[in-house]
Amino acid sequence: MNKAYLIDTSIILDDVENLYFLHQNGENHIFICDVTLSELDKKKDLNNQTGFFAREFFRNILSDESNLSEFPPKNSDKIHQIYFLCHNIKIPLQIIHRPKYQTHSLDYGLNDARILEVAKDYNLILLTNDISLKVYAISNSLISQSLMRDKIDNPQDINFLHHFKAHKNHIKDSIEANNDFITLKNWSLLEITEQDNTENSLYETGKRHYGIKLNNEFVELNFDLIAEDKLYINPINLEQKFLYSILTHPKNKITICSGATGSGKTLIALQAGLHLLKKGEVNGIVYMRNTITANDKEAELGFRKGDESQKLNYFMYPLFSAINFMITKMQKESLTKRIEYRGEANSIFNKEATEYFIQKHNIEVMDIAHLRGTSIAKKFVIFDEAQNASNATIKLVGTRMGEDSKIVFLGDPAQIDHPYLSKYRNGLVTLLNKAKNEDFLAGITLKQTIRSEIAAWFEDNL
Repeated sequence: MNKAYLIDTSIILDDVENLYFLHQNGENHIFICDVTLSELDKKKDLNNQTGFFAREFFRNILSDESNLSEFPPKNSDKIHQIYFLCHNIKIPLQIIHRPKYQTHSLDYGLNDARILEVAKDYNLILLTNDISLKVYAISNSLISQSLMRDKIDNPQDINFLHHFKAHKNHIKDSIEANNDFITLKNWSLLEITEQDNTENSLYETGKRHYGIKLNNEFVELNFDLIAEDKLYINPINLEQKFLYSILTHPKNKITICSGATGSGKTLIALQAGLHLLKKGEVNGIVYMRNTITANDKEAELGFRKGDESQKLNYFMYPLFSAINFMITKMQKESLTKRIEYRGEANSIFNKEATEYFIQKHNIEVMDIAHLRGTSIAKKFVIFDEAQNASNATIKLVGTRMGEDSKIVFLGDPAQIDHPYLSKYRNGLVTLLNKAKNEDFLAGITLKQTIRSEIAAWFEDNL
């Protein structure tokens, strides 16, 4: 049965290919009102992913092909049918122009109220990723849905660590012959409980072995060797050791890591990048994250004071926090380091010690709005807060990776700030889900957190 959808701005700004997905080879009808077109027009000059999708929408409209719609208009409305070209398919769009709206002012939001007015008058299903608009529509007895494309059910259950038991005399052979091991993908994380035997029984020795599956082989990881790397900060628990080991593995190119605040994901990722820089495997570290949400005007760089570098600093607190943690630790442990990193390490403005650290280790902070048309070669790239990035943004970042680069995506699906994304539908959980089966991707979820007593109380009690 054909369905008729009225889509709002959030659907197009999420990804213009949503129109192709909704079309379903002509099974559905797509309506857009003039309010949405006006909102898109205001977004098209933005120098970010939002602006790109607004421009892509207008660029792919076949302006020479327009005619009156077969759908009858209400009152003084006019409905024209235009075509949006995607994957060489002409997707018909019904554009509703209403010269006079009944809604003139409303505290909730004039544009949203007018979109609801059109949906009600034409008995259309309102399709929006704006949760507040969806709830408001439902409260007014209108049918409203969110786009379920790329939704991942139960992302909290995604796991990459697998447990085995094996006799101490033939661990590798025993594991590689295990049917459960054979079905695992590359970069699966393994914990093996060592066993031994007497003449009459088999027992566990209490020793654990750790490793990964790579090219159908069990590759053991000796975490004791990490100390030989002489790191600024050593991983302190099993999860952090696994993360550091796969990030620095020469055959791993892409890592996806989820973990709550306090899990150490940014700190360990930075330390891995510093080690690779020291070894000459990369010639720099690039840190990036989203600096804008879809309707948070104050989060746009253009609304901050200062030059671009100063504006970016407001959004790079996790990086500066990790750097300052390293500097403080080094200053406490070594007089030489106190002299080298003299001065103030500040988490907001990269002054003195922090700035020196960034310059010494060739760390670059990059705005994703400037990635299009660039290529990042031989860098260790940290994309933080990936849960606040759409799949399209993740694709943009990934396609900028050049030769000999590595990239790690970090985030916490429970910490969604983007108004059009959710913990079930965002760039991070999409990658985590793909990492379950893709041999090219390494994935890890960090469950352990190291929190202050205050932070732990708020986490557990509110």
